[in-house]
Amino acid sequence: MEYREINLFEGISESDLEKMIVCFGARINAFREGEVICDYSDTGDDVGVMLEGSASMIRTDENGEVAVMELFSAGDIFGEVLAFSNAAGDSVKVIAESDAKVMFIKYGQITKRCEKACEHHSRLVSNMFGLIARKTLSLSQRIEILSKKTTREKLLYYFNILARNQGGEFFLPMSVTRLAEYICADRSAMTRELSRMQADGLIEMNKKKIKLRRTF
Repeated sequence: MEYREINLFEGISESDLEKMIVCFGARINAFREGEVICDYSDTGDDVGVMLEGSASMIRTDENGEVAVMELFSAGDIFGEVLAFSNAAGDSVKVIAESDAKVMFIKYGQITKRCEKACEHHSRLVSNMFGLIARKTLSLSQRIEILSKKTTREKLLYYFNILARNQGGEFFLPMSVTRLAEYICADRSAMTRELSRMQADGLIEMNKKKIKLRRTF
């Protein structure tokens, strides 16, 4: 993905962006599937920009229970300064769900007053607020998913979100194990429910490819 296709850099010319990356001291790192992109137990103010691939924010409590807090795809941003409070002291990490490429920028570099009052810096800040608004919407949808009483209701609500974004046929952005963690369900019970949903004609599923037979 080219930088200008990233929402954070929308409206910024290629030449201005190249200067900004140097000025901000941004760095780009590549990660293999399953690698830790960042660990929130290590204090820092880096903002991560997903350039390629996908990742998830994984929270593990003291009992070893795992939950997926957020999902990230190309164009999304993440970072400790943008995350929720972790007063309980649980382990919170961002894990690559596929091979990924991430740009890291210091949060202070984005928000500090630009001495040159350059237009592209102001545009970057404006774009960042837009992405934070989108993140808020995503978290609201997650709360709505978790509010559903049954595993089927959770799955159908989430699948409808994916169908609206990708079309009637869509690909799960995570493994089945991660999906169970995302909707806070037992993996075996969720797998059985997926089989029942196929038998009931609600979905067609081929590995990660899913087709909704009807919307709800």
